[in-house]
Amino acid sequence: MDQTKSPHIVILGGGFGGLEAAKALGKARCQVTLIDKSNHHLFQPLLYQVATAGLAGPAVAAPIRHILRKQSNACVLLAEVASVDPSGKLVVLADGSELSYDALIVACGATHSYFGNPQWAEFAPGLKTLDDAMQIRQRMLTAFEAAELEAAIRVQTKGSAALPPTESSPVMRFVVIGAGPTGVEMAGTMAEVARHTLRGEFRHIDPTRVDILLVEGGARVLPTFDEDLSSAAFAQLQRLGVNVMLDARVVGIDSSSVEIQTPGGRQRLESACTVWGAGVQASAIAKSLGVDLDRAGRVQVSADLAVEGLPKESCIFVVGDMASALSQGRVVPGVSPAAKQMGRCAAHNALALLNGGPLKAFRYRDYGALATIGRRSAIADVGGVKLKGTSAWLFWLFVHIFFLIGFKNRAVVMVEWAWSYFTFSRAARIFGRSR
Repeated sequence: MDQTKSPHIVILGGGFGGLEAAKALGKARCQVTLIDKSNHHLFQPLLYQVATAGLAGPAVAAPIRHILRKQSNACVLLAEVASVDPSGKLVVLADGSELSYDALIVACGATHSYFGNPQWAEFAPGLKTLDDAMQIRQRMLTAFEAAELEAAIRVQTKGSAALPPTESSPVMRFVVIGAGPTGVEMAGTMAEVARHTLRGEFRHIDPTRVDILLVEGGARVLPTFDEDLSSAAFAQLQRLGVNVMLDARVVGIDSSSVEIQTPGGRQRLESACTVWGAGVQASAIAKSLGVDLDRAGRVQVSADLAVEGLPKESCIFVVGDMASALSQGRVVPGVSPAAKQMGRCAAHNALALLNGGPLKAFRYRDYGALATIGRRSAIADVGGVKLKGTSAWLFWLFVHIFFLIGFKNRAVVMVEWAWSYFTFSRAARIFGRSR
């Protein structure tokens, strides 16, 4: 590296890990280039609120350029990365252009995994981007509109006065696949929308009759939590009116149904709206590094977050959902606090490696786990202290507002949540015309 110029550190991805790495280099003597295919940083833990019409997209997102506007050594590029060339120290963009680097931090995150069935993506969108959230919102709300239209036409065709909603409309079903945090949050909030927000707004259907089904292949919901909290979450879901199907493996999905294999046999369930929350796969960029990947496509990294299988001179570090990392003998979870901590560590080590300094081992600080289920329903495990119900929900509310980026985002979320809490109204129920 030319010692007369500042080193160039390229960061791929503007999520929690990548953005934190860029900010950690704010006062360093280096040039930072952050590349992302979206122009915004997304607060993914609240994305389900966008999908269920509780929040508008801008409330959980902020332009990356705005976040880094005061960091004079940072350059933000809107581009899609096709691959990485470790030997040439090049990032190859989708248009074929190349960008050289002295050190590289890869934080491209993860996408949905359909376990070898990519055709299911068309019928069961996951929840990783604003586009995903808007698509799910439209499908959910459109299902109610289509049912109302069908019932209205049926009544008019019979030439009689409108029948009571319970007699004139069939029961709809929404299916959420996967009972991890995303699936539990989606199912619980869908139930609230159907039973409270939309109640009394239709003339021919009764939205409260919607069957919200949460399908889980394992033996319990929220399997990463201990059994006590998992059981509490199961009970809270039932109180909200969510039907939970355990030990049920999805074997087929189409435009109107989900096929499920259970110990009792195979069954086909009609579904007006299907949401996927069962699995994730690391970004395909990982494959271009030319190293072994785990079953989820993640890159094995050493204690300092450098890529295992590549020489240290390649100066490539991987963080967040793309990294398969250990800290103190335990697997680092794929959560936002871990990604942010990894981003800071990778930034320090990238600079240290370029300047000939010592690298430090990544040490994950576990601040606990949270999962919300619905209005005043949540579970939390913070430093061994277990919370359930309202107390956990209030703690979850404080944590998520605190970590939102930007004062405006916090203010908007607080106002909209307060309004929703007292009125059961949801402010973001507008969607475009289906194509």
